[in-house]
Amino acid sequence: MAQVEVMKEESPEKKIREDSQEELKEQPGERDKEGANEKSEIPLEKMTKGQLLNRVKEVQETADKNFDLYVRSQAEIDNLKKRFQKDKADLCKFSNESLIKKLLSVGDNLEKAIAHSENDNSLDALREGVELTLKGLMDTLEREGLESVKALDEPFDPNFHEAVSELQDNSAKPGTVIQELQKGYILNHRLIRPAMVVVSKNDE
Repeated sequence: MAQVEVMKEESPEKKIREDSQEELKEQPGERDKEGANEKSEIPLEKMTKGQLLNRVKEVQETADKNFDLYVRSQAEIDNLKKRFQKDKADLCKFSNESLIKKLLSVGDNLEKAIAHSENDNSLDALREGVELTLKGLMDTLEREGLESVKALDEPFDPNFHEAVSELQDNSAKPGTVIQELQKGYILNHRLIRPAMVVVSKNDE
């Protein structure tokens, strides 16, 4: 008589338990990682004395490192401030160096005009020398961005003109500049001195 081997069917609960154990065996790294995270996230009130001392040591090392960085940063900032102040002082001290070099030629021309005035035709020589010097001066200043304010025969403009008086003149429209007592100047589109003028007015 043949023997029939009967396979005993496993229960569902046992199968689930075995599968879970196999899954845990296959992922030991993740389990260790989770355990490490749990260890690092232990509340202070649940830490042992040794763990608290280690935590205090870590915090102290971090604080010392941050303080050292702070001190270094402050020293670097102080050095930058000192360097900035020195550069600023040098800039103010030598900012006109280029312009002064260009104006030295004007002084040279004045010296020549004075020297030529000692000749026989002193008046003509002096006049010519002064005219050339003035032209050289104005050419130098114009290259630096200086321009004169238009005033004579122009309508009075309080933005560029300073009226010192009014003069009756029926040949000009009221409010027209009929005399320029002192030239006005603009430097790089900024008014640095208004023109002093006399403005016309008609009979009242």
